[in-house]
Amino acid sequence: MGHAGAAAAAVRHLRAGPVEPLPRPELRCVRADERAPVDQGEFRRVLGTFATGVTVVTAPAADDGGAPAGFACQSFSSLSLDPPLVVFMVGRTSTTWPRIARAGVFCVNVLGAGQAGLCRAFAVSGADKFAGVPYDAAPVTGSPRLAGAPAWIDCTIHAVHTGGDHLIVVGRVEALGTGDGDEPPLLFHKGRFL
Repeated sequence: MGHAGAAAAAVRHLRAGPVEPLPRPELRCVRADERAPVDQGEFRRVLGTFATGVTVVTAPAADDGGAPAGFACQSFSSLSLDPPLVVFMVGRTSTTWPRIARAGVFCVNVLGAGQAGLCRAFAVSGADKFAGVPYDAAPVTGSPRLAGAPAWIDCTIHAVHTGGDHLIVVGRVEALGTGDGDEPPLLFHKGRFL
């Protein structure tokens, strides 16, 4: 069965009626007196072999006149074409995430190969991340659109789900675009930039 046949079978299955949801697995934290199923260091080492793109997720300043919010993020992906959705993951302890959540909007700035320094600046906690960083307002949400980024995706928050020690943020794409150049993306692999 080729791609067309598999797609047709999937459509027939979906039209057959409601799909019964699978039972939710029981999720729990590892107790202090038991061994974790996977060593965290080994988990990080093995998953570090998967190269990821690097982005900076930004949100506009609050109405009180504060600074815009932003953080470096390598856990970003497209999710759906219809409706257009993207997803990123953020640590539950992030101090930037609450500001983005309050804004209800964000812009994903895809970084180029020459923007490792910009990524490092947005990875620092507590600093003025926008000092000396040129940006303009994304067309729909007003979130900072960083100058020189090869691509940007302007979003409203669609849903937020829990995922262990992270939150899974789904954004509905309101506008998007690419920069002028053909700079390749900044990649992160085995703990370093490529």
